[in-house]
Amino acid sequence: MATTTKQDFYELLGVSRKASAKDIRAAFRKLARKYHPDLNPGDKGAEEKFKQLQEAYDVLSDSKKRQMYDQHGFYSDNFQPGAGGPAAGGDNGGADINFDFGGFDFGGGQGAPGAPGGAGGGASFRDLFSQFFRGRSGAEVEVEHEPGGDLEYQIEIDFWDAVRGAVKKIAITRMDTCETCHGTGAIGSPQTCPTCNGSGTIQQNAGKMRFNVACPRCGGTGKLRTPCKTCGGEGRLRKTETIEVRIPAGVASGSRVRVPGKGNAGTMGAPAGDLYLHVEVKPHEVFERRGNDIYVKVPVKVSEATLGAKVEVPTIDGRALVRIPPATNSGSTLRLREKGVPSARNGSRGDQYVEIQVIVPKPTDERVRNLMKELESLEPDDPRKDLFAKATGY
Repeated sequence: MATTTKQDFYELLGVSRKASAKDIRAAFRKLARKYHPDLNPGDKGAEEKFKQLQEAYDVLSDSKKRQMYDQHGFYSDNFQPGAGGPAAGGDNGGADINFDFGGFDFGGGQGAPGAPGGAGGGASFRDLFSQFFRGRSGAEVEVEHEPGGDLEYQIEIDFWDAVRGAVKKIAITRMDTCETCHGTGAIGSPQTCPTCNGSGTIQQNAGKMRFNVACPRCGGTGKLRTPCKTCGGEGRLRKTETIEVRIPAGVASGSRVRVPGKGNAGTMGAPAGDLYLHVEVKPHEVFERRGNDIYVKVPVKVSEATLGAKVEVPTIDGRALVRIPPATNSGSTLRLREKGVPSARNGSRGDQYVEIQVIVPKPTDERVRNLMKELESLEPDDPRKDLFAKATGY
C-alpha cells in the first residue's frame, strides 16, 4: 500500500519558494505558537503538526539545507550532491541520489513496545528516515534575540517651534516589552522535558530498524518553556503611549528627528529600534524660509524710497532698524547678516533678506495729483526708452 506523498515544506509553512529568511522565521513562529504541545495538551494532531513544522523550519532556515532541498526535494546530513551513495550501495557513478519512499509503507513492522508511531509500534519509514538525518538540529520554539524594528511617524509643527525648538507630546503605537514575562516569552524556569527526560532525543522503530530522532515536544533541547499567556510567547505586546519629543531649533520641513529606543522592542532582551519623526513645518504669513535664510517683504513710501530713510523691519529676533538708500527701486533687496534661522547641525545662523516694495499713493487728493504732475515735469526721461531696443523680435 503506497503512502501519501509528504507535504512540501514551503506549503507547510505557508510561504512561497522565494520567501526571505525573515518571512520563513515569522511564518514558523506564528504556526509554532498555534500548534505547540504545551498550548494543546492531549491533542495528537497538534503535536504531529508541530513536529512537521519543526522539520520544515530546520531545513528552510538554513541556507545550505534549503539549497539542497530546492535542488533534490529532500535534505540529508549524510548526502553530498554529486558524491557516491552509501557504502553499502556500492558505486553509483557519481549520480545524484533522491531517496523516494513514496511507493512503500514500512509502518506495519513490529516495533518496540510503547514506541511512538501507531498501534503496531512502527512509524512511517519515510518520516523516520527524514528525522534520522535531521538529527538533533530540530527547530526550537525559543524566541530569538532579534533587535526591534524602527518606527516612522509624521509630525506637523508651526514656524516658531521649528525656529526656536520645542518639546512636543505625541501618541505612538509600538511593540513594547511584556511586563509579565519581561520580554522572555516564557514564565518560570525551563523544565526537563518528560518525553525525552532531558536528552533531547527519542527512539522510534520501523520494523527491525531503530532510530534516534529529535524529541518532537522540546525540539531537541531537552527543556520545556512555559509560554507566557499574556503575550502568547512573543515577549512583546502592542501598546499605545504618549511620549515627549524634543524638536531641535532650526529643524526644517522634510527633516527627520530621531528618538533613540522608542521603536519596537526587541525580543529576549535585544535592543529596541528607534523612532523617526518626519517633520512638516507650517508656513508663516510674514516670514518665508529658504534653507536657513529668511525672506520678508517690507512696504515703503515713495518719499522714503526716493529720498532714503531708516525704517523698522520684523525679524525672528524682534524689530531691527534698516537704512534704505536714496533712489531705491521696488524689488530691491537688503541683507541683514546672521538674522536667519540657526542651523540644526551646528547652530550657525543664516541671513535675512528684506525686499523693498514701493507703495504708490492713490491720486484721490488734488494736491497729490499736482505733486505727481510736478514730479513728472522735473523727470521728463522715459524709463522705458531702452526697453524695446534691448528686446528681441521687434
